Amino acid sequence: MIFNPLLFLKVKIMDSVIVFLQQLNKFASHAWFDVGESKFTFYSFIGLVIILVGASWLANSLERNLHRLANKRDAAAKSGYFAMARIARYIVWIAATLMGLDYLGFNISSLSFLGGAIGLGIGFGLQNIFSNFVSGIILLIEKSLKIGDFIQLESGTMGQVKEIGMRYTRITTNDLIDIIVPNSEFINGKVTNWSFDESVCRLHIPFGVAYGVDKEQVKQAGIAAARTVKGTIENSLRKIDVWLVNFGDSSLDFELTVWVDPELMYALNGTKAKYLWAIEDELRKRNIEIPFPQRDLHIRSGTLHTKHG
Repeated sequence: MIFNPLLFLKVKIMDSVIVFLQQLNKFASHAWFDVGESKFTFYSFIGLVIILVGASWLANSLERNLHRLANKRDAAAKSGYFAMARIARYIVWIAATLMGLDYLGFNISSLSFLGGAIGLGIGFGLQNIFSNFVSGIILLIEKSLKIGDFIQLESGTMGQVKEIGMRYTRITTNDLIDIIVPNSEFINGKVTNWSFDESVCRLHIPFGVAYGVDKEQVKQAGIAAARTVKGTIENSLRKIDVWLVNFGDSSLDFELTVWVDPELMYALNGTKAKYLWAIEDELRKRNIEIPFPQRDLHIRSGTLHTKHG
Protein backbone atom coordinates (compact mmCIF):
# COMPACT_ATOMS: atom_id res chain seq x y z
CA MET A 1 0.00 0.00 0.00
CA ILE A 2 1.32 3.38 -1.00
CA PHE A 3 1.29 5.99 1.79
CA ASN A 4 -0.80 9.04 0.84
CA PRO A 5 0.06 12.06 3.04
CA LEU A 6 -2.93 14.08 1.83
CA LEU A 7 -5.38 11.30 2.69
CA PHE A 8 -3.68 10.81 6.06
CA LEU A 9 -4.05 14.56 6.80
CA LYS A 10 -7.74 14.48 5.85
CA VAL A 11 -8.38 11.56 8.18
CA LYS A 12 -6.58 13.28 11.03
CA ILE A 13 -8.61 16.46 10.49
CA MET A 14 -11.87 14.50 10.38
CA ASP A 15 -10.93 12.68 13.59
CA SER A 16 -10.15 16.03 15.27
CA VAL A 17 -13.46 17.52 14.11
CA ILE A 18 -15.38 14.51 15.40
CA VAL A 19 -13.62 14.69 18.77
CA PHE A 20 -14.33 18.45 18.95
CA LEU A 21 -18.02 17.96 18.14
CA GLN A 22 -18.27 15.20 20.75
CA GLN A 23 -16.70 17.47 23.38
CA LEU A 24 -18.96 20.35 22.32
CA ASN A 25 -22.03 18.15 22.54
CA LYS A 26 -20.91 16.94 25.96
CA PHE A 27 -20.50 20.54 27.12
CA ALA A 28 -23.83 21.64 25.63
CA SER A 29 -25.62 18.66 27.17
CA HIS A 30 -24.14 19.20 30.62
CA ALA A 31 -26.76 20.43 33.09
CA TRP A 32 -25.95 23.87 34.51
CA PHE A 33 -28.76 23.67 37.05
CA ASP A 34 -32.15 22.04 37.51
CA VAL A 35 -35.39 23.72 36.44
CA GLY A 36 -38.30 21.85 37.91
CA GLU A 37 -37.99 18.31 36.65
CA SER A 38 -35.77 19.35 33.72
CA LYS A 39 -32.15 20.32 33.46
CA PHE A 40 -31.03 23.69 32.10
CA THR A 41 -28.28 23.13 29.53
CA PHE A 42 -26.56 25.15 26.83
CA TYR A 43 -29.12 23.81 24.38
CA SER A 44 -31.86 25.12 26.68
CA PHE A 45 -30.18 28.50 26.72
CA ILE A 46 -29.97 28.64 22.92
CA GLY A 47 -33.62 27.61 22.60
CA LEU A 48 -34.70 30.26 25.10
CA VAL A 49 -32.73 32.93 23.22
CA ILE A 50 -34.38 31.88 19.95
CA ILE A 51 -37.84 32.14 21.55
CA LEU A 52 -37.11 35.60 22.98
CA VAL A 53 -35.55 36.93 19.76
CA GLY A 54 -38.45 35.53 17.75
CA ALA A 55 -40.99 37.09 20.12
CA SER A 56 -39.21 40.46 19.95
CA TRP A 57 -39.11 40.38 16.16
CA LEU A 58 -42.76 39.34 15.87
CA ALA A 59 -43.97 41.95 18.40
CA ASN A 60 -41.98 44.77 16.76
CA SER A 61 -43.06 43.69 13.28
CA LEU A 62 -46.74 43.60 14.24
CA GLU A 63 -46.56 46.97 15.98
CA ARG A 64 -44.61 48.58 13.14
CA ASN A 65 -47.02 47.33 10.45
CA LEU A 66 -50.09 48.39 12.43
CA HIS A 67 -48.57 51.84 12.96
CA ARG A 68 -47.93 52.05 9.21
CA LEU A 69 -51.59 51.23 8.58
CA ALA A 70 -52.67 53.74 11.24
CA ASN A 71 -50.78 56.57 9.55
CA LYS A 72 -52.91 56.02 6.43
CA ARG A 73 -56.18 56.38 8.34
CA ASP A 74 -58.05 59.32 9.85
CA ALA A 75 -57.69 60.32 13.49
CA ALA A 76 -60.63 58.21 14.68
CA ALA A 77 -59.43 55.02 12.99
CA LYS A 78 -55.80 55.72 13.91
CA SER A 79 -56.56 55.38 17.61
CA GLY A 80 -58.01 51.90 17.03
CA TYR A 81 -54.91 50.75 15.16
CA PHE A 82 -52.65 52.05 17.92
CA ALA A 83 -54.75 50.14 20.45
CA MET A 84 -54.49 46.96 18.38
CA ALA A 85 -50.72 47.43 18.05
CA ARG A 86 -50.19 47.83 21.77
CA ILE A 87 -52.48 44.93 22.72
CA ALA A 88 -50.91 42.66 20.06
CA ARG A 89 -47.44 43.42 21.45
CA TYR A 90 -48.46 42.37 24.96
CA ILE A 91 -50.20 39.23 23.70
CA VAL A 92 -47.07 38.15 21.80
CA TRP A 93 -44.86 38.65 24.87
CA ILE A 94 -47.28 36.82 27.19
CA ALA A 95 -47.45 33.90 24.74
CA ALA A 96 -43.64 33.87 24.39
CA THR A 97 -43.22 33.87 28.17
CA LEU A 98 -45.55 30.90 28.59
CA MET A 99 -43.83 29.09 25.71
CA GLY A 100 -40.41 29.76 27.23
CA LEU A 101 -41.48 28.46 30.63
CA ASP A 102 -42.96 25.35 29.07
CA TYR A 103 -39.78 24.81 27.03
CA LEU A 104 -37.64 25.03 30.15
CA GLY A 105 -39.71 22.35 31.78
CA PHE A 106 -42.05 24.32 34.04
CA ASN A 107 -45.48 22.81 34.46
CA ILE A 108 -47.65 25.76 33.45
CA SER A 109 -50.72 24.31 35.15
CA SER A 110 -48.81 24.27 38.42
CA LEU A 111 -48.24 28.03 38.25
CA SER A 112 -51.82 28.80 39.24
CA PHE A 113 -50.47 30.02 42.56
CA LEU A 114 -49.22 33.09 40.64
CA GLY A 115 -52.82 34.24 40.29
CA GLY A 116 -53.19 34.30 44.05
CA ALA A 117 -49.82 36.00 44.46
CA ILE A 118 -50.78 38.70 41.94
CA GLY A 119 -54.10 39.25 43.69
CA LEU A 120 -52.29 39.54 47.02
CA GLY A 121 -49.83 42.01 45.48
CA ILE A 122 -52.65 44.13 44.12
CA GLY A 123 -54.23 44.21 47.55
CA PHE A 124 -50.97 45.24 49.26
CA GLY A 125 -49.77 48.05 47.04
CA LEU A 126 -50.06 47.31 43.34
CA GLN A 127 -53.63 48.56 43.07
CA ASN A 128 -52.53 51.85 41.49
CA ILE A 129 -50.44 50.09 38.85
CA PHE A 130 -53.23 47.61 38.14
CA SER A 131 -55.80 50.44 38.00
CA ASN A 132 -53.68 52.37 35.48
CA PHE A 133 -53.18 49.22 33.41
CA VAL A 134 -56.91 48.47 33.24
CA SER A 135 -57.67 52.14 32.56
CA GLY A 136 -55.21 52.09 29.65
CA ILE A 137 -56.99 49.09 28.12
CA ILE A 138 -60.35 50.87 28.52
CA LEU A 139 -59.01 54.03 26.83
CA LEU A 140 -57.59 52.05 23.92
CA ILE A 141 -60.74 49.99 23.38
CA GLU A 142 -63.36 52.70 23.93
CA LYS A 143 -61.42 55.30 21.88
CA SER A 144 -62.64 58.06 24.20
CA LEU A 145 -59.14 59.47 23.85
CA LYS A 146 -57.18 59.52 20.59
CA ILE A 147 -53.67 60.37 19.52
CA GLY A 148 -53.71 64.04 18.52
CA ASP A 149 -56.65 65.08 20.73
CA PHE A 150 -56.32 68.42 22.54
CA ILE A 151 -57.50 67.94 26.12
CA GLN A 152 -57.74 69.65 29.48
CA LEU A 153 -57.74 67.64 32.70
CA GLU A 154 -59.56 68.46 35.91
CA SER A 155 -56.16 69.30 37.42
CA GLY A 156 -55.71 72.06 34.82
CA THR A 157 -53.19 70.20 32.66
CA MET A 158 -53.76 71.10 29.01
CA GLY A 159 -52.07 69.78 25.89
CA GLN A 160 -52.10 67.39 22.95
CA VAL A 161 -52.16 63.61 23.38
CA LYS A 162 -48.96 62.17 21.90
CA GLU A 163 -48.98 58.61 23.26
CA ILE A 164 -51.44 56.30 25.00
CA GLY A 165 -49.64 53.53 26.86
CA MET A 166 -50.94 50.72 29.03
CA ARG A 167 -49.96 52.54 32.22
CA TYR A 168 -49.75 56.23 31.31
CA THR A 169 -50.66 58.79 28.65
CA ARG A 170 -48.13 61.34 27.42
CA ILE A 171 -49.41 64.89 26.90
CA THR A 172 -47.35 67.61 25.23
CA THR A 173 -48.17 71.17 26.25
CA ASN A 174 -47.91 74.24 23.99
CA ASP A 175 -44.53 74.92 25.61
CA LEU A 176 -43.33 71.49 24.34
CA ILE A 177 -43.26 70.05 27.84
CA ASP A 178 -44.15 66.35 28.04
CA ILE A 179 -46.38 65.44 30.97
CA ILE A 180 -46.86 61.80 31.96
CA VAL A 181 -50.41 61.33 33.30
CA PRO A 182 -51.57 58.04 34.92
CA ASN A 183 -54.39 56.51 32.88
CA SER A 184 -56.68 56.26 35.89
CA GLU A 185 -56.95 60.07 35.93
CA PHE A 186 -58.76 59.92 32.57
CA ILE A 187 -61.23 57.34 33.87
CA ASN A 188 -61.93 58.74 37.33
CA GLY A 189 -61.66 62.47 36.64
CA LYS A 190 -63.31 65.02 34.35
CA VAL A 191 -61.63 65.41 30.97
CA THR A 192 -62.41 68.21 28.51
CA ASN A 193 -61.68 67.01 24.99
CA TRP A 194 -61.55 70.00 22.64
CA SER A 195 -61.30 67.83 19.53
CA PHE A 196 -63.24 64.67 20.34
CA ASP A 197 -65.71 64.88 17.43
CA GLU A 198 -64.73 68.13 15.70
CA SER A 199 -61.40 69.56 14.61
CA VAL A 200 -62.62 73.13 15.23
CA CYS A 201 -64.04 74.97 18.24
CA ARG A 202 -65.54 78.34 19.18
CA LEU A 203 -63.66 80.70 21.47
CA HIS A 204 -65.03 83.56 23.55
CA ILE A 205 -62.66 86.54 23.77
CA PRO A 206 -63.81 89.10 26.40
CA PHE A 207 -63.08 92.84 26.06
CA GLY A 208 -64.63 96.09 27.28
CA VAL A 209 -65.30 99.62 25.98
CA ALA A 210 -66.37 102.84 27.63
CA TYR A 211 -70.01 103.66 28.25
CA GLY A 212 -71.64 105.82 25.58
CA VAL A 213 -69.88 104.36 22.53
CA ASP A 214 -71.77 103.14 19.46
CA LYS A 215 -72.39 99.45 20.04
CA GLU A 216 -72.65 98.77 16.30
CA GLN A 217 -69.21 100.28 15.80
CA VAL A 218 -67.87 98.00 18.53
CA LYS A 219 -69.39 94.99 16.78
CA GLN A 220 -67.87 95.92 13.43
CA ALA A 221 -64.49 96.49 15.07
CA GLY A 222 -64.56 93.03 16.69
CA ILE A 223 -65.55 91.29 13.45
CA ALA A 224 -62.87 93.17 11.48
CA ALA A 225 -60.27 92.24 14.09
CA ALA A 226 -61.15 88.54 13.93
CA ARG A 227 -60.80 88.51 10.15
CA THR A 228 -57.19 89.69 10.41
CA VAL A 229 -56.13 86.62 12.44
CA LYS A 230 -55.02 83.71 10.28
CA GLY A 231 -56.92 80.53 11.18
CA THR A 232 -60.27 82.23 11.84
CA ILE A 233 -63.17 80.28 10.31
CA GLU A 234 -66.07 82.18 8.77
CA ASN A 235 -68.80 80.60 6.65
CA SER A 236 -72.58 80.23 6.53
CA LEU A 237 -72.58 77.77 9.45
CA ARG A 238 -69.88 79.33 11.62
CA LYS A 239 -70.06 83.10 11.82
CA ILE A 240 -68.05 85.69 13.71
CA ASP A 241 -70.14 87.67 16.20
CA VAL A 242 -69.79 90.17 19.04
CA TRP A 243 -72.06 89.90 22.07
CA LEU A 244 -72.84 92.47 24.75
CA VAL A 245 -72.65 90.30 27.87
CA ASN A 246 -72.52 92.60 30.89
CA PHE A 247 -72.78 96.17 32.25
CA GLY A 248 -69.55 96.46 34.18
CA ASP A 249 -68.54 99.00 36.81
CA SER A 250 -66.44 100.96 34.33
CA SER A 251 -67.25 99.43 30.95
CA LEU A 252 -69.65 97.75 28.62
CA ASP A 253 -68.42 94.16 28.53
CA PHE A 254 -68.41 92.40 25.16
CA GLU A 255 -67.33 88.97 23.92
CA LEU A 256 -65.92 88.21 20.50
CA THR A 257 -67.20 84.74 19.55
CA VAL A 258 -65.15 83.16 16.79
CA TRP A 259 -64.55 79.71 15.33
CA VAL A 260 -60.93 78.68 14.93
CA ASP A 261 -59.01 75.89 13.18
CA PRO A 262 -56.89 73.28 15.04
CA GLU A 263 -53.70 75.35 14.83
CA LEU A 264 -55.29 78.14 16.88
CA MET A 265 -57.28 75.74 19.06
CA TYR A 266 -54.14 73.94 20.23
CA ALA A 267 -52.54 77.22 21.42
CA LEU A 268 -55.33 78.84 23.42
CA ASN A 269 -53.31 81.42 25.34
CA GLY A 270 -51.43 82.56 22.26
CA THR A 271 -54.68 82.64 20.26
CA LYS A 272 -56.38 84.82 22.84
CA ALA A 273 -53.42 87.21 22.74
CA LYS A 274 -53.65 87.45 18.93
CA TYR A 275 -57.34 88.37 19.01
CA LEU A 276 -56.92 90.90 21.81
CA TRP A 277 -54.06 92.52 19.91
CA ALA A 278 -56.20 92.77 16.77
CA ILE A 279 -59.21 94.09 18.74
CA GLU A 280 -57.14 96.87 20.32
CA ASP A 281 -55.87 97.90 16.87
CA GLU A 282 -59.41 98.09 15.45
CA LEU A 283 -60.79 100.00 18.44
CA ARG A 284 -57.95 102.50 18.16
CA LYS A 285 -58.63 102.99 14.42
CA ARG A 286 -62.27 103.84 15.17
CA ASN A 287 -61.41 106.06 18.15
CA ILE A 288 -63.40 103.80 20.46
CA GLU A 289 -62.35 104.40 24.04
CA ILE A 290 -61.10 101.48 26.10
CA PRO A 291 -62.15 102.22 29.71
CA PHE A 292 -60.06 102.31 32.84
CA PRO A 293 -61.18 102.46 36.48
CA GLN A 294 -62.20 105.99 37.45
CA ARG A 295 -63.80 107.89 40.33
CA ASP A 296 -66.24 110.82 40.05
CA LEU A 297 -66.51 113.37 42.88
CA HIS A 298 -69.79 115.21 43.40
CA ILE A 299 -70.05 118.16 45.87
CA ARG A 300 -73.63 118.83 46.89
CA SER A 301 -74.70 121.28 49.67
CA GLY A 302 -71.26 121.20 51.23
CA THR A 303 -71.23 117.42 51.44
CA LEU A 304 -68.67 115.39 49.56
CA HIS A 305 -70.12 112.42 47.76
CA THR A 306 -67.90 109.86 46.07
CA LYS A 307 -69.13 107.88 43.13
CA HIS A 308 -67.14 104.94 41.75
CA GLY A 309 -67.34 104.48 38.01
